Amino acid sequence: MKKHKEFVIPFSGLKQGKHEFDFEIDNTFFESFEYNEFNGAAINLLVLLNKSSTMLELEMTANGTVNVYCDVTNEPYDQAIEANLDLVVKFGDEFNDDNDEILILPHGEFQVNISQYVYEMLVLAVPLKKVHPGVLDGTLESEALAKLDELHPKEVKENKNKETDPRWDSLKKLLTDK
Repeated sequence: MKKHKEFVIPFSGLKQGKHEFDFEIDNTFFESFEYNEFNGAAINLLVLLNKSSTMLELEMTANGTVNVYCDVTNEPYDQAIEANLDLVVKFGDEFNDDNDEILILPHGEFQVNISQYVYEMLVLAVPLKKVHPGVLDGTLESEALAKLDELHPKEVKENKNKETDPRWDSLKKLLTDK
């Protein structure tokens, strides 16, 4: 993993108050973390930094798309993602990033690197099951869908004239007598 200089925010020269930072993220960002699940990425990241005398508050908002493979058909498609993360940066004796929402920097620090937080936020924004929109609305034609449809089990039609055990009929009444 390489160090991302573009995601280092120098806060020592900033005045107290709110500051805005914009970032464009593509697939090279994820490849630097050795994450190869995305075919491509086009994500806009907006970071709002609220600087006070004792701490920093970071509000990160990301919108964009990542190109992934469908879990059903293995067809590539663009998955829209939205993600938000709030991070509080406090100052202490030593570096501590054990908490997901609070980062503690040593007193002498003058900048904060948010690349790891951005990476985790974006990877977790992608749904666990990735389904092509064409599968959901029935417009996608693919070999995999045709094979799945062919192998789908046929409906079992109940024979209404078939005699059942009367003991089971009494038990079925219990379910409907509510």
